[in-house]
Amino acid sequence: PVYAVPMPSYRYETLSPQDASFLAAEGPNTPMHIAAAFIAEPGPLRTVHGGIDIERVRAFITGRLHRIPRYRQRLAYTPLRGRPIWVDDDHFNGEFHIRHTALPYPGNDDQLKRLIGRLSSQTLDRRRPLWEFWLIEGLDGGARFALFSKVHHAMVDGISGAELVMVLMGRSPDESNENPPPFVPRPAPGARELLAEDLWSAASGPIAGASKLGELVRADRRSELGRALRSVGDLVARGLVPASDTPLNAEIGPHRRFEYFSLELARIRTLREKLGDTINDAVLATVAGGLRRFLTRRLVDVRALDFRVSAPVNVRAEGERSAAGNRVSAWIVPLPLGEADPLRRLEHIRAATRELKASNQARGADLVSAITEWTGTTMLSLGTSVQSIARPHNLIVTNVPGPQVPLYLAGAPLLEAYPIAPLFQHQAVSIALFSYAGNLFWGLNADAERIPDLADLRADLELAFDELAALARPGGATPR
Repeated sequence: PVYAVPMPSYRYETLSPQDASFLAAEGPNTPMHIAAAFIAEPGPLRTVHGGIDIERVRAFITGRLHRIPRYRQRLAYTPLRGRPIWVDDDHFNGEFHIRHTALPYPGNDDQLKRLIGRLSSQTLDRRRPLWEFWLIEGLDGGARFALFSKVHHAMVDGISGAELVMVLMGRSPDESNENPPPFVPRPAPGARELLAEDLWSAASGPIAGASKLGELVRADRRSELGRALRSVGDLVARGLVPASDTPLNAEIGPHRRFEYFSLELARIRTLREKLGDTINDAVLATVAGGLRRFLTRRLVDVRALDFRVSAPVNVRAEGERSAAGNRVSAWIVPLPLGEADPLRRLEHIRAATRELKASNQARGADLVSAITEWTGTTMLSLGTSVQSIARPHNLIVTNVPGPQVPLYLAGAPLLEAYPIAPLFQHQAVSIALFSYAGNLFWGLNADAERIPDLADLRADLELAFDELAALARPGGATPR
């Protein structure tokens, strides 16, 4: 089914505490947008002069924005509690959000990566809807072009972001433009209305939180409550013990560096069939092997490390699959960087993820959500600050499933899709993955000063996967 967010009848919507926490986490050195770089062939977008028809791109995208009302809304704040809300942008201009630039000749991948690093460093303008598209032409002398997307994490998580990609792109090369009725913004709420919202949320929040807890306390869900409480306790306990200090966990600056590569999903499925693991296990084992090489080259004793990654987990219920905003928890997964044998590394990770599934650690998110109905964004903002100091994990590795059918931008085929996850304080690298059209695309985002050798990490990850893939060949190792 086509993903769409219906326009509500009221004039504003309040951000959830989890959505608002990403506004609180943003700072001059930590822009909180989720991004992606799509590589495409010009196809019918090529003009007679050899460039890209930007007006056709703008018409195609803006003609679909009625399906996603959030893309024409901006932030506002309530007067008493300062709660962020979404209101219609009465000065919305699609040309501001869909921008056009070009690479200098010869237009190679290294130039594109540098440009994406610069664009990733820039925070989105909070006075306007929190998204941008950059059409970047001139790649390979005009044989390809890139579409760079930025959407604030307060609007989407990885899963909802992938859904939005499918809304804004076409399913076939001959899909025509849509002609929705003109956008008529709803008037912004007045001060009295927002004051009433503050008073109502202060009074109703505890009731809503108690209702959520009451559902879990019901006789038929008491065991679920017990598991949720245990998972919260486990998350808190892990958060109080910092992960090992590494060169990846220093104070970061405002500049970004970007690298990417891709793997065929068929290679990963072959590995999975041979070794019996999941795609996520294979990804984490690849990350462990790559980081082992990378940190050893930096003279780090990897045998002494308690190295952990945060792996976001989708906690949407079936009825929330098309919901905007954030509905994620996270696994904290230890990576055995000290283990030299790639098969043993994979076995350690497989055992760790099985334990996490059995403990249902991600279910703690629902209980935390109930608690935040009392505290608003205060609890999650405080948690974000505490995590940046306590450092319960060393970096984020997020893996988002995407469509396995080709997508098109106004008839131009999208060939590659590289995701970009934001950096938090004291985390100089993030690794994001997106599966699309038979490939697994890796995007590496890093602090430019702390990780000048990001291209080496990319090569280390590719080598680590080749090590695992060799085990899946005929005559390769078998699981112990």
